[in-house]
Amino acid sequence: MAEVHANDLVHESSPYLLQHAYNPVRWKAWKSEVLEEAVASNRLLLISIGYASCHWCHVMEQECFEDSEVAEVMNRCFINIKVDREERPDVDQVYMTALQVMTGQGGWPLNIVALPDGRPVWGATYLPKDRWTGTLWQIYDLYEQDPQKLREYATRLEQGLLRMESVIPKHDSINFSEEPIRNAVSKWSAEFDHEYGGPDRAPKFMMPANISFLLEYAVTKNDRSLLEYTNLTLTKMAYGGVYDQIGGGFSRYSTDRKWHIPHFEKMLYDNGQLVSLYANAYAATGKELYKRVVYETLEFVSRELTDNQGAFYSSLDADSTDSQGQLREGAYYTWEKEELKTLLGDDFPLFAEYYNIDDYGFWEEDQYVLIRNASDEEVTTRNNIKKSALHNKLTSWKKLLLHHREQRPRPRLDDKILTSWNALMLKGYTDAYKVFGEVSFLEAALKNASFILEKQYDGNGRLYRNHKGGKSNINAFLEDYATVIDAFIALHEATLNPKWLQLSQKLTDYVFTHFYDMQSRMFYFTSKQDSALITRSIERQDNVIPASNSTMAKNLFVLSRHFNDKRYRETASLMLRQMTDDIQSHPSFHANWLSLMLYHTSGFREIVVSGPQAETFTKQINNHYLPLKTVSGATEKSDLPLLQQRHQHKDTLIYVCQNSACELPVATVGEAIAKLK
Repeated sequence: MAEVHANDLVHESSPYLLQHAYNPVRWKAWKSEVLEEAVASNRLLLISIGYASCHWCHVMEQECFEDSEVAEVMNRCFINIKVDREERPDVDQVYMTALQVMTGQGGWPLNIVALPDGRPVWGATYLPKDRWTGTLWQIYDLYEQDPQKLREYATRLEQGLLRMESVIPKHDSINFSEEPIRNAVSKWSAEFDHEYGGPDRAPKFMMPANISFLLEYAVTKNDRSLLEYTNLTLTKMAYGGVYDQIGGGFSRYSTDRKWHIPHFEKMLYDNGQLVSLYANAYAATGKELYKRVVYETLEFVSRELTDNQGAFYSSLDADSTDSQGQLREGAYYTWEKEELKTLLGDDFPLFAEYYNIDDYGFWEEDQYVLIRNASDEEVTTRNNIKKSALHNKLTSWKKLLLHHREQRPRPRLDDKILTSWNALMLKGYTDAYKVFGEVSFLEAALKNASFILEKQYDGNGRLYRNHKGGKSNINAFLEDYATVIDAFIALHEATLNPKWLQLSQKLTDYVFTHFYDMQSRMFYFTSKQDSALITRSIERQDNVIPASNSTMAKNLFVLSRHFNDKRYRETASLMLRQMTDDIQSHPSFHANWLSLMLYHTSGFREIVVSGPQAETFTKQINNHYLPLKTVSGATEKSDLPLLQQRHQHKDTLIYVCQNSACELPVATVGEAIAKLK
């Protein structure tokens, strides 16, 4: 057997890169010296981008990158670069856009052949061994025989990418109204699945920002039909196999319409946003199912994705080893009927009815993925049992099956720490604390915020993107700043500690200095301190994580209220103005922008609480679902602009303000809520 040697990736910290460290392919990491080597040697680049929990990335590694014949071709013809898309979303964005232009499709693994200067000339996702090697030989031969042909193609593609990234600024007057929002929601509603919720197609991604906006709009406008659809979506997601019925937490997406069979990897960014969403949905509706989802998901995050510093890991793999010793997608999470009968004994019939161990819940090869299609009330009525008895059985079943499941080989953990994803989870814990008042939720949020400040922040406004093995070495992207600012604003609203607002302001001013583009009135995804890529992208379209520009624009809107800052206010409005046409054309990909438009048009308020009972009153206010507001307050005299000249030594007063103009104060939370509603 040939001796296996490590390649350059053995020196990296990313679990995804380390997975490839002993491939026979001579992989290198994305570094300036590697790119300089390509130019100096005039060799083509082969850039392969993926992530640790990506199923098809593993498949292609097994079929191609672990194969010595394939490695011989790749090593002879190319400088081979492996990229963890989660560490380097800037590189991923550029080449994913190029792939979509070249092929009309996208996905991972993302494989690009580029000229020595980094300009792409070919791309594909997963390819089997024969097609992969055949294609690579053809490209290499063309580069050897007629390199000018590839250079001309690269130039045309580069020009197209630059046009796509450009934002043509609009200079007409800004006059936001409710009509464009109504039109966008009406157009969007044609895509609704009124049987299972979500979009009327498969696969289905949860898209938390989408559901969050629809909930905001439905409650704000008292749209009962839209609220029913939103509740249907939230309920069916929580009933589905996409939600881990035994261990809590959500998988990345559903492969079918009924949210049943997931792509089994669990991502931190999904679960952080979904905790916020379900906590707010509980505040809006009082549905106990939503509370259960929040508590179970946070138990999962605490159990499986949290380190002893309070930081959060990135993901769990979709694949794990099954009982036959084979690596299989979903092996950790699926069940055989006979296995369940043995474990549950006399309880199996009721369990089987509750979780559909039948044709509805069947997946493949004797495997079932637990899914619900009836409420607790329906099950108790059909079986003539009390709700408390069913609840006790559910608790017992989950404890039993979770213990049994934990004896199985576990999915691989991607234990790198990413700042933006941590911020999303920090916001989730904070929102859950606001709604439920659970002190442990706030403690987890504050511990994570301390980690970000101690390990990911330099004290002068600069953040780092990643952390692993005690090191943080990648400059943060706009996504990191935007999500951290958002999370720190939420922490101020939950604690009234002014430092979180002041840090948000400091980070925002750093973003203006290093990311702002005067021409487009938007922010670049990368800092001007970063090495240049073939294009400098401006992320505008919301996806599974909202666009960094939409999050930043909402931050600016809210911070302008806290600090009475004209630049923040005008920039938020200008950014939204640039997006009005896109919002109307594709509303489901601009939900966070629609939320900002709702802020502008539907009476966004500032709630200011000042006096000895400010913290108590704020907790009571935060229990309510009031989407078009921000909260500030203090028990003592404060220099924060919203609190100046509003402190009373003996009385606690609540001011309801709009754009810093306040109504007469009230002395009870009930009176303040009445004003807001």
